[in-house]
Amino acid sequence: MFFEWLKRYVPRGLYGRAALILVLPVVTLQLVVSVVFIQRHFEGVTVQMTSSVSRELNLVVSEVADGEELAVARALEMDVAVLPMSSAPARDSIRWYDLSGRVVARTLRALVPELVTVTLPNDRQVVLYLRADAPQEVLRLSFDRSRLSASNPHQLLVNMLFFGVLMTVIAFIYLRNQLRPVMRLAAAAEAFGRGRHIAYKPAGAVEVRAAGHAFLDMRARIERQIEQRTLLLSGVSHDLRTPLTRMRLAVSMLEEADRKELERDINDMQSMLDEFLSFARGTSEEGESRVDPVALLREVVHDAVRGGQPVTLTSVKGSGEMALRPMAIRRAVENLIGNAVRYGTRAEVSIEMTPRSLRIRVEDDGPGIPPDKREEAMKPFTRLDTARNQNRGSGVGLGLSIAGDTARMHGGMLRLGVSEKLGGLCADLVIAR
Repeated sequence: MFFEWLKRYVPRGLYGRAALILVLPVVTLQLVVSVVFIQRHFEGVTVQMTSSVSRELNLVVSEVADGEELAVARALEMDVAVLPMSSAPARDSIRWYDLSGRVVARTLRALVPELVTVTLPNDRQVVLYLRADAPQEVLRLSFDRSRLSASNPHQLLVNMLFFGVLMTVIAFIYLRNQLRPVMRLAAAAEAFGRGRHIAYKPAGAVEVRAAGHAFLDMRARIERQIEQRTLLLSGVSHDLRTPLTRMRLAVSMLEEADRKELERDINDMQSMLDEFLSFARGTSEEGESRVDPVALLREVVHDAVRGGQPVTLTSVKGSGEMALRPMAIRRAVENLIGNAVRYGTRAEVSIEMTPRSLRIRVEDDGPGIPPDKREEAMKPFTRLDTARNQNRGSGVGLGLSIAGDTARMHGGMLRLGVSEKLGGLCADLVIAR
C-alpha cells in the first residue's frame, strides 16, 4: 500500500518496465561513482596541488620587500605584474560549473593570506591578485591551470557515459531477445481470444517455454470442447429436423382451424433449433476479412425492413474498412434488432466509426432491462420474464449471448444500458479497431 502512488509513474508495457529495471541501476551506479569518486578524488588532488602552489605564491609575496618578486615569479614559471589596487576585481570570477575552481579558490584563501581575488577565466589559465608591499599596489600573477587541478577531469565522465550507454544497449539487445517469446505468447493468446488461430512455438527461457506449452495444451482442450459442442448440438438439431418435417407434412393435411396453432408451434421449434445451431457454431467457422461496416449494417437494416420489422438507421458517423467476421456481425446485429422489435414497438440503429473503435447501437422503446439483471441477461438460455414483455413472443435466450460472444471474438464487448432517446434498452456492440 505504501508504493501505490508509484504505479501511476511506472510504465505499463513490458518493454518499458524492463528498460526501467535496466536503466535505473546503471544511472544510480554512475551517480554514486560520480559523487564518491569524482568529488572525493578530484577534490583531494586539487587540494594537494593547490597547497603546493600556495607555498610558491607565499615565496613570491615574501620577496616583494627585497624587489626580487619578478625574478622569483619567472623562476617559478609565473607571469607577474605590479598594478594599482583599483585594477583588481572586486570579487572572485569563477564559472558556475567549475567545481574544481571553487576548491582552488577556497584552498588558496586558506593558505595565502595576501590573496585579494581569484580569476579563473577558462580551463587553461589562472589569474591571482595579491597584496604588494605598497598599500595601493597589487601583484597580478598568472600561470597554467594544470598546476592547480587535475587536467581533463571530464575524461572520466565521458568514459562513464560512453561505456554506460554501450552496456545499456548490449543489455537491451539481450533483454529484447528474452522478451520476444513473451510477446509472441501474448500475441497468440490475444489472437485466440478473438477467435483467430496463429502459429506459435514455445521458445525462450525455461519458464516461458513452460507457459507456452501450457497455453498450447489449453488451446487444444478448448478447441476440442468447442468442436464437441458444435458436433453435439449440430447432430441434435439435424436429427430433430426430420421429425419436424414429418410433423409439418402431417399438420398440412388438417383443417385450417386446427392447423394454425400447430404450425406456429412447429415454426417456433424450428426457430429454436436454428438458434441452437447458431449458438453452437459461434464464429469459429468463419475467417476475418476486410469489410465496410457501414455497408454491412445498411444491408442488415434493409433486410430487416423488408422482413416487416420496424427498424430505422438513424445515424452514420465515420467510414472505412476493418477486419471483421461479416456473418458473425450480421447475426449479432440481427439478434439485437430481433430482441428490440420483439419487446418494443420500433428499433433505431446507429453506427459510429473512429480511428480506435467501431460502435453499433440498437435502441428500442420497450421496458428495458434493470441494471442488476443485465449481466444475467447476457448468459446463454436466460429469459428475464419479469423484465421483458412475454406477450410479444419469446426466444430461447440466446440473442444477447450470441451478440456478446461475437463482440468478444472481435476483441470488444456488448454493453447494455438505457436508451436516452426511446427510453427502452440500449445495446452497444463495441469493437476495437
